[in-house]
Amino acid sequence: MKIGTIDIGTNSMRLLTAQYKDDKIIDRKKYVNTTRIGQGVDSNGYISKEAIDRNIQALKEFKGICDEYKCDYICCMGTSALRDSKNSKEFVELAKKEANVDVEIITGDRESNLGFLGVLEGLESENSEEILVIDIGGGSTEFIVGDKDGVAFCKSENVGALRLTEKFFENEIVSDEELKATIDFINQTIQGTIDIVKSRNVKKLVGIGGTVTSVSAINQKLEVYSMEKVHNSKICKKELDEILQMLKNMTLEDKKRLKGLQPKRADIITAGVVILDIIMEKLEINEIIVSEYDNLEGLMCQIAKKMS
Repeated sequence: MKIGTIDIGTNSMRLLTAQYKDDKIIDRKKYVNTTRIGQGVDSNGYISKEAIDRNIQALKEFKGICDEYKCDYICCMGTSALRDSKNSKEFVELAKKEANVDVEIITGDRESNLGFLGVLEGLESENSEEILVIDIGGGSTEFIVGDKDGVAFCKSENVGALRLTEKFFENEIVSDEELKATIDFINQTIQGTIDIVKSRNVKKLVGIGGTVTSVSAINQKLEVYSMEKVHNSKICKKELDEILQMLKNMTLEDKKRLKGLQPKRADIITAGVVILDIIMEKLEINEIIVSEYDNLEGLMCQIAKKMS
């Protein structure tokens, strides 16, 4: 069966098309469009007219790709920005009318569960130990602890790469004051969750989402993004610290030219890396495994199992 899953995130809209056959996802193709539905939502509570138009247009294009691939099912989820905005209902109605796509706005818990399900699908080892999956998005960061039997703990925190960039970074080159204010805010916001995770003594950390995959691509200096090279790659804390030092002293134009980084992510990457850096530091975990399997694959598995 052919399935298309769409994730309308705060920073970007993503599509996965694939076949689900013999309990496996094959012929995976991913598409990304930086549509910024969450631009300004944190400060004024509404999705702007421009952001709605951009996202409806992208949704139409993704629906076209699904139709061309002859998908049997198309499933679309909306996450942090659509959860937070006061006019998300208007967007959902327009999506149905203009693109003929049903958008389901999912809770932070469901998003976490789908992300975890996707990670398990793509993990190489069948180890039974608990792992922590972190999903750094544009509007929020999901923390999910679990093992092959399912999720034991999950929490969605309102720290995301776009949200923090809008809130704290006024200058292209991040000042020490801006960085300190950002770090203080992240520390205060996530401390309770960090304490719970630490109490479970988790040793293995897996990262999903655009920040983590971008850091892997920067670390590998990839001229062209490769899902294969990024998936199951590892980043150690020392490499992350070096990338953060480099990014905070770069202009936007320099970042746009950086090998491995999509130019449209250049303005928010520094905030995303700060979030990741603090999480690793607080948990005293020195290495993160990068997964290219995430909530899109998780949603696909869920649909396929329901339909079979």
